[in-house]
Amino acid sequence: MARQTSPQNPSINASYNDNGSPREADFDIQQELSRLQEIIYESFHIPVSRWTIIDEDKVLEQLEFIGTKIPEAIRKALQVLEQKQEILTNAENYAQHVVQQAEQEAAEILDESGIIQQAQHEANQILHQVQTQCEAIKAQTVAEIDQQRQMANGEMENLYQKSIAEAQQIQDGADEYADAVLTRLEQELGEMLGVVRNGRQQLYNHSAQRPTNNSGKQVSGNKKQSS
Repeated sequence: MARQTSPQNPSINASYNDNGSPREADFDIQQELSRLQEIIYESFHIPVSRWTIIDEDKVLEQLEFIGTKIPEAIRKALQVLEQKQEILTNAENYAQHVVQQAEQEAAEILDESGIIQQAQHEANQILHQVQTQCEAIKAQTVAEIDQQRQMANGEMENLYQKSIAEAQQIQDGADEYADAVLTRLEQELGEMLGVVRNGRQQLYNHSAQRPTNNSGKQVSGNKKQSS
């Protein structure tokens, strides 16, 4: 992974405790992703190379924190939507209660059939209007829920794909670095093996050049002759 310069962002640093662990409150997915990027940028860069040694524990801890907080953010959004639905339901129940109360009062006060029919007709109109408005509000709320759910699913999918891509880049970089180290080690071992072979060849040549006695055995140059 190519090393880049990460600008200091106080708002990002403020989301973490003194020990570097993320706080539980004020979760912001963009902020946490910026923190993940900052962890990578602050990692040790191998001189004269394109590679950076990543602290796997920090990266995995940040990814785990993001993964655990995304469902919580979605749950809070669904709670808001449920509260909207509860408000709409209460409004509809209240409207129905008002209509029922109006019908009851009209039945108790009005005795003439024409007035009663007129009141019933008006009550039906009010009920129809209320039902129409409630259905429109309900349809709009369902559409908003679907839209937010799709947006949340899209963000989760993008985050998942990005995490996979970054993990693959990290793995590729680690594999290439390991291959380079092993290649260099192989070359050094080859050179050491060549030195050992040359040393053995020299010993063999020196041994072949030593004089031999009548029995065919080599005589050591510093061995004393018998009197």
